[in-house]
Amino acid sequence: MKNISIIGGDLRIAKLAEMMYVDGYNIYTYGLEKAKMNNNVNKCNSLEEVTSKSDIIVSSIPLTGDEININTPFSNNKINIDELIPYLKGKTFIAGRFEEKVLNKMKEVNVIDLLKREELTVLNTISTAEGAIQIAMEESTKTIHGSKILVMGFGRVSKILSNMLKGIGAEVYCETTKTVNCSWIKAYGYKPILLDELDNSLGKFDIVINTIPHVVLDKEKLSLLNKDCIIIDIASNPGGVDRNAARHLGIKLIWALSLPGKVAPITSAEFIKETLENILKDIKK
Repeated sequence: MKNISIIGGDLRIAKLAEMMYVDGYNIYTYGLEKAKMNNNVNKCNSLEEVTSKSDIIVSSIPLTGDEININTPFSNNKINIDELIPYLKGKTFIAGRFEEKVLNKMKEVNVIDLLKREELTVLNTISTAEGAIQIAMEESTKTIHGSKILVMGFGRVSKILSNMLKGIGAEVYCETTKTVNCSWIKAYGYKPILLDELDNSLGKFDIVINTIPHVVLDKEKLSLLNKDCIIIDIASNPGGVDRNAARHLGIKLIWALSLPGKVAPITSAEFIKETLENILKDIKK
C-alpha cells in the first residue's frame, strides 16, 4: 500500500503529499498543479489516470463547498464529484466533511471522513483555538488581557480555547445548556452561563466567540450586545449567528471557517498525516 492518489485540496493537502513522499510513498496528484511541491510528486493529467494508480484516494478538507465540485484552490480545473464517483468503485476515498447529498451518491465507495476521526478532531482544536485568538487580537481595539470574552458552547474547541484565553489574562465566560457543565466550567476557573440565562449578561462582553453550528445568537440576542462587541463565529455551516441581523444591527461579525488550514497549514498537514497513517494501519488489519 505504497501508492496514494491525491485529488484537489488546499495547502494542507499539498504539504501532506510532500510529507507522504518523504516517508517513502509513491504519490500521484490531480487538481494540485498550481501548488509548489517536490518535483518527485507525480502530477497526473486526468481523473482516470490518478485514480488508476492507487486503491487509496485522498481529497480535500472540506471535500466540497457547493456539493457539486471538489475544492481545488490550486487548480484552474473544476473536478465534478459526479464525474469522479465511477472511478472510485472498489476503492477507499478519504476526505473531510461529506455532505449527506454526496454520501448518498457514494454508497458503492468505501468512504472515510477525516473530520470524524477522533485524533484529527482533537488535534485540530489547537490550531482552531489559536486562529480564533489571532482574529480577536487583530480585530479588537482592546487587549485580550482584561477583556470579557464569552465562549458559546463547551465542547472540544471551547475547552482548549477557553484555557488559552484564560492563560493570556482574559476574563472567560462559557455558555452551556447543561447544568452539569457549570461545575466543570467553575473548576477550570471560568464563569458559567446557562443559555436560558444568557440574555441578562450579553451586554457586558467585549468579544463573543461561537462554536455552536446552529443559530443561537438570533436578532433578539444580538440586539442585547454592546455596540463595540466583536463576534467571531468559528462554527461550521450554517454557523451560530444570524448574519443578516448582525449586519442590520451594525455588529462586527467575523465568520472564520477552516481555521487550521489558514493559520497553521503545515502543522495541520502533520495532523492529517498522522491520522491517515492510522487509517492505513486499520485498512491493513
